[in-house]
Amino acid sequence: MTNREDAVIINSLVRQALSSAQEVMGDNGLNAVLNACGLERLIGNFPPNNLAPSIQASQYAKLNEAIEQFYGRGGKGMLRRIGKASFQYGVREQSALLGVAGVALKLLPERQRIKFIFNGMVDALKKSNPQVNAWVDESGDKLAYIESTCAICHSRQSAEPICHLYVGSIAEAVQWATGKEYVIRETHCLAKGDEYCRFEVGDVRE
Repeated sequence: MTNREDAVIINSLVRQALSSAQEVMGDNGLNAVLNACGLERLIGNFPPNNLAPSIQASQYAKLNEAIEQFYGRGGKGMLRRIGKASFQYGVREQSALLGVAGVALKLLPERQRIKFIFNGMVDALKKSNPQVNAWVDESGDKLAYIESTCAICHSRQSAEPICHLYVGSIAEAVQWATGKEYVIRETHCLAKGDEYCRFEVGDVRE
């Protein structure tokens, strides 16, 4: 599956993204970027927590782009912080959907812990939106999370990977599962013309 022009993001995921952005940026910052990307109707009016279609994937991509532009040099770091907050939101509000409720991960080897949380993220996305195509790659030395329907870079073009929010979310997921801060690197990106966005788990950050 590729990034279709009619791809949509469901209400619960938009609500998660906006709540996380609000937590990191504050009301004024969030309202400014919603105005900038044409989503002013969502100011003080977050979507309900359900699976109904909310906005187009291209609009979600413009929201990410607006945040990056709003903060200039600090945009990448801000998006990663929002991504981290987004995963924390998921654990708080959607633990059953993620499959993490009551799980004793400490009993598993570290690689298996990372694989477990990646599979939980994949399953949660697919249950929430049948349009999503995501999977875990464990064929090499390093585990990787891959999505060929990434909405963060939908319809965007760049010479470099740009899914900074996803990097933050995956980094937080790995830290939640292992208790360690790993380097997460986006090696492939749809915006670069690649077939998918690929996020590789590197070494533990010193």
